[in-house]
Amino acid sequence: MRKKIALIGGGQIGGNLALLAAQKELGDIIIFDIPQAEGMVKGKALDLMQLRPHDGYDTNITGTSDWNDLIDSDLFIITAGIPRKPGMDREDLLEINLGIIKNVAKEIKEKAPNSFVIVISNPLDAMVYAFYKTSGFPKNRVVGMAGALDSTRFRTFIAMETGYSVQDVTCMVLGGHGDTMVPISRLATIGGVPILDIISKDKLKEIEDRTRVAGGEIVKLFGNGSAFYAPAQSAIEMAESYLRDKKRVIPCAALCEGEFGIEGYFIGVPTVIGSNGVEEILDFTLSEKEKTDLNNTLDAVKKTVKETGL
Repeated sequence: MRKKIALIGGGQIGGNLALLAAQKELGDIIIFDIPQAEGMVKGKALDLMQLRPHDGYDTNITGTSDWNDLIDSDLFIITAGIPRKPGMDREDLLEINLGIIKNVAKEIKEKAPNSFVIVISNPLDAMVYAFYKTSGFPKNRVVGMAGALDSTRFRTFIAMETGYSVQDVTCMVLGGHGDTMVPISRLATIGGVPILDIISKDKLKEIEDRTRVAGGEIVKLFGNGSAFYAPAQSAIEMAESYLRDKKRVIPCAALCEGEFGIEGYFIGVPTVIGSNGVEEILDFTLSEKEKTDLNNTLDAVKKTVKETGL
């Protein structure tokens, strides 16, 4: 029997999530949105169904606005909410998207209490916290997609600068999903060679700075809306690791309970994702500067979380 994957929000990210999940044959897919958008998600689902003969996959894809269609789903990926517009930061979305997330959490708790949930909606660190608090789910079954995307952007910019294959670039970004995120350049490598033996400190600093504002760069270029291809693929990596018990080590917004000296907050850390959800957080020793930077990003996360009132 195939797994049942529910995508909450049928916009740009939701549509790409459906395509990628179908191509990987992760399970049967339901794209969910509000009643006013039911025609849109049913249309996307039908369009994707008609693409199947080209790729040869047999995944079923449907669209709905009825929560009852999502009963006993194995996996939820939540993108519901408004996207950023130019001049907005992720925190500007808080009030509107908080109400949406709280409603979604209550529905998922009732319809699929044993599911695994990946949150993408911004401001990410606060939204995943709000879902966790509202749903009452255990910490291993709630995670935020943040570091996976931030790290892939960091990898991309390093590959673009050097001209080497992005496949051979390994690096990690910790902290909140915002301008205070912490690229851990000290541990970055290309094919096992330390990055600082290849790129100058000044150039690496430019790449770090660009990584921190990479989402905003795309928002400005679009003029209306935010990134959707890379965020979707980042979430699918996490979903695949859960559904296929791959135990990938992926930077994700997970609930820390002492790791990295952080207590009670969801923040980007190296996370092992397997069939039990968030199975482990890989703690490691940070440099003094990295500790300071992580504390700064934690302060930003605390501020946004406090504004949720939860």
